[in-house]
Amino acid sequence: MSRKEDVDRLYEILNELENAVGGKRKLENCDGRMDWPRRGVYFFFDPREERKSTDELRVTRVGTHAVSRGSETTLWDRLKTHRGTLSGKYAGGGNHRGSVFRKEVGRAIIAREGGEQKYPDWGEGSSAEPEVRKRELDMEKEVSKHIRNLPFLWIKINDKPGAGSKRAFVERNSIALLSNFGKEPIDPREQAWLGNHSPKRKIRESGLWNVDYVDESYKRGFLEEMRGIVRSL
Repeated sequence: MSRKEDVDRLYEILNELENAVGGKRKLENCDGRMDWPRRGVYFFFDPREERKSTDELRVTRVGTHAVSRGSETTLWDRLKTHRGTLSGKYAGGGNHRGSVFRKEVGRAIIAREGGEQKYPDWGEGSSAEPEVRKRELDMEKEVSKHIRNLPFLWIKINDKPGAGSKRAFVERNSIALLSNFGKEPIDPREQAWLGNHSPKRKIRESGLWNVDYVDESYKRGFLEEMRGIVRSL
C-alpha cells in the first residue's frame, strides 16, 4: 500500500471522527465549559487549504499534551494556550512562549511582514518581562486571530502521560505520514499558505506547523489503532 493510500485512509478516519464528535470546531467559539475529554490528540485544518484530490480541508497541525510522566495538563489546557487570552492585561493576545504553535505562526507572520526588527525578542526564552510582552501584544493578537479561525478535531484518548502513550503514538505517526519533508509531495501546499513564510525549513517543506517527527518514517499499524479508537467513541 502506498503512502498516498495511507494518507487517504487517515482522512477517512478523520471524517469518521468528525461525525463522532459532531463536527469541527474553531477556538474562537470554544471555552472550558464544553465537554472536553481529559486527554486527546488534536488536528488543526486550514480553511484556505484543500487536498489536491478532494475538497477536504488539509491538516496543518497535529498535537497532543501531557506526554511527560506526571504531567497534569489537560486537552483543554493545551487548546486554551493555543487560543490565547480573552480578558485581562493581554486580552486578545496570548503567550507564545507557552505554545510552540503560537510561536511558529508568529515567526511566519513576522517574516512575511518584515517585522524582525520590531519583534526582536519573539520566541526568545520561556518567559518575558512585562514591557517585552506589551511590545509583542499586537503580534500576539495577530497570532490569536489566525489560530482561532482554524477548524480542528480532537480524538479522545484518556491514557496515562508518558512518551509511550497511545496519544504520543498517534501524534507521532500522523505527523510522519502527513509530512512532505524529503518526500514526494502529497496534497501540495497552496502558495498563499502562511507556513511558506516560516524561517524553519521543516515547516515550509513538511506543510505542517510541526517540527518534531516530520522527517521520520511512520508505522502503518497506527491507522488501524486510530480507527479502532474512533469507532469506540
